[in-house]
Amino acid sequence: MFILVLLELFSSTVFGHKPSDSYLAIGTQNNKISGQWDIALRDLDYAVGLDDNRDNKITWGELQQHQQQVSAYALSHLSINANNQACTTQALEQLVDKHTDGAYAVLRFAVVCPVLPKALGLSYKLFFDLDPSHRGLLRLQQAGTTQTAIFSPEQPARTFELGTKSSLREFFEFAKEGVWHIWIGYDHILFLISLLLPAVVWRNNQQWQPVLRFRTAFFDVLKIVTAFTLAHSITLSLATLGLVNLPSRWVESAIAASVLLAALNNIYPMVLTRLWMVAFGFGLIHGLGFASVLTDLGLPENSLIVALLGFNVGVEMGQFAIVSVFLPIAFWVRRSWYYQKLTLGFGSGAIAIIALFWFLDRSLNISSLAFLSRMSVSLSERLRDFS
Repeated sequence: MFILVLLELFSSTVFGHKPSDSYLAIGTQNNKISGQWDIALRDLDYAVGLDDNRDNKITWGELQQHQQQVSAYALSHLSINANNQACTTQALEQLVDKHTDGAYAVLRFAVVCPVLPKALGLSYKLFFDLDPSHRGLLRLQQAGTTQTAIFSPEQPARTFELGTKSSLREFFEFAKEGVWHIWIGYDHILFLISLLLPAVVWRNNQQWQPVLRFRTAFFDVLKIVTAFTLAHSITLSLATLGLVNLPSRWVESAIAASVLLAALNNIYPMVLTRLWMVAFGFGLIHGLGFASVLTDLGLPENSLIVALLGFNVGVEMGQFAIVSVFLPIAFWVRRSWYYQKLTLGFGSGAIAIIALFWFLDRSLNISSLAFLSRMSVSLSERLRDFS
């Protein structure tokens, strides 16, 4: 059963890139409504098939061949109404743009409504049937006012009163999204877990010994989590405000390397004290990974600050939930062979293997990893059938 769980983890996390998002911008001016929708080419390829020659590269020519198909697919998953009366959408042109995590198709479209809208309703269903973790990030602009929203399978429809804005609603919207992103950010979670695993034990004569008091483990964890939080909050803010900008491949590769090194340190201990310094150093890199959600949305400064604060609070709440569950359980079983050998030893080894695949995939883009991932999925399915 443990092998089955490990294979499921491997098959679902070996390609732990930035979660699937699209960016929808709608603006109203002089009684006209226009829209721009940025959708990742990798997501469109999965949904409608763009890579005709199967070379794992989507060219402009291939995208042009599928322009009508892409427009029809996307716009069929977006419904807009004005004052509860249905509007129609018309595709205008398609372009390509570069986001922090790769190339995106840019679909520009016009919206024609039967009445002058005072309230604009949107129903968003793109990719939800294929990827429940997908999110649609909306920027709605009208008369100098910017409103934001995040569409999810749980909340696919929203209605906006044009010309009004609720900063409190936006704060809670992005706080919820921050919680979601830390919970599905397997690389961030595994990095944090790798640092927390040795918090309930200490090293003596090349052996792990259980700490005697919960207070000791609690303050070790507090220092680690506080350092990690402070570090990624700094770089999240700097990157979101446009003061720091590094290539996505560098950031994602460095995050994978941080997970690998943290896990290996549990197997071959090199840093036994002041792990909070390790958490702070690598936390600076992880903050750059979080920032891609907000930087690609292109918000004006007043909305960006609210979104940044909300998202950061959400990330901290997500971390707190993970730590509050992990620490009591780890302290309770810290004396057992299961924890010291299997969880700390074998578990760290499994994390290191996953992180190594992440690093190779992100830094070198080794296509053979796709075969290994498919093989792990097939094997896990066979084991499930057998059990």
